[in-house]
Amino acid sequence: MRIAIFGGSFDPVHREHVRFVRAAVKFLHLDKVFVVPAYRPPHKEQGSDVSAEDRLAMCALAFRHVPKAEVCDFEIRMGGTSYSYLTCRHFADEYPKAERFFLIGADMLGSFSAWQKPADILRHATLAAGGRGKALDAEAHARFSAAFGADFCEIPFVGKDVSSTAVRTKLAFGLRPKEIPSSVFRYIKKRGLYARPEILAALSLESRDRRAHSLRVALMACARARSLNIPEEKALLAAAVHDCGKCVPLGDDLLLGFDCPAGVPAPVLHQYTGAYIAENFLGISDGEILAAIRYHTSGRAGMGGLEKLVYLSDLLESGREFAGVEKLREMFWRDLDECLLGSLALQIDYLKSKGSPVYPLTEEAYAWIKGVKNMNL
Repeated sequence: MRIAIFGGSFDPVHREHVRFVRAAVKFLHLDKVFVVPAYRPPHKEQGSDVSAEDRLAMCALAFRHVPKAEVCDFEIRMGGTSYSYLTCRHFADEYPKAERFFLIGADMLGSFSAWQKPADILRHATLAAGGRGKALDAEAHARFSAAFGADFCEIPFVGKDVSSTAVRTKLAFGLRPKEIPSSVFRYIKKRGLYARPEILAALSLESRDRRAHSLRVALMACARARSLNIPEEKALLAAAVHDCGKCVPLGDDLLLGFDCPAGVPAPVLHQYTGAYIAENFLGISDGEILAAIRYHTSGRAGMGGLEKLVYLSDLLESGREFAGVEKLREMFWRDLDECLLGSLALQIDYLKSKGSPVYPLTEEAYAWIKGVKNMNL
């Protein structure tokens, strides 16, 4: 008998998960694939608050028409943090005579050594990796063999590089991601999963073009958040709501009681009205999120990680086109402070070249981040 174990958060399950399992069944000649949603992944600080039971139900819908696939609740029944080595031990005990495979995406090979007890996983199953966005090469096998004294099995499958983070972001914006099977999307809508009422309320205040911009900002911010140890939920909410004041005039009822700061240039004003609306109309009370909204156009000295992330995502999202944007985008993924320094310098130079005033907070932000960078040299 030949079986495979396919674990993950499945937050949410998407079409590429299903296609990968189909490819594994065919290539490995499997008699059974156990799809095992985690109860609580080791990286619980990321992802959503959707329950394990809902993720299990979504997997049951997604895989119900996949021959030889069986959704298993082992990790959910176990509770606690879900570790793959324990799951592999369980299936080795249940199927001691079976040839066992553990399925992972090829993008996980580089971090496999950082998993809990990777050698233990390999004692109980053969690793089987499938390409994600690109095919594997000989170097991947050589690196793995050098690290573990064993090779992995390569499934000749190159799927689309689907980001669960991006899918969750689109769902929070009330969109229908094409990556989600229809049955799963209907379940999500019925259960109200991934919905963020604050985001939908904020988007209702924006023009169509502004809503598209807000989505691009949120996609960029959420994609970078994990590497900065910023909770995805905070990045999502701050980025999605950051422009909620852009289309709201000062005389609007939403701004009753708003005290406009003195000397604010018109292009900067909406960061203050946005923070006011976010707190008083949308009910957002998190100080870090409100600060990220309040200073997303000007920046300020002493910016926190979330403030930097939203400021830069707003400036560099994929719809922006200006001289130097590609170089700054490269910096964004490599060094956020270096990117902030370059972005502020570019903004100040641009304003001066147009004869426009530079808002004092922007000058202070530039002086501050320049000092931070010099101290770290």
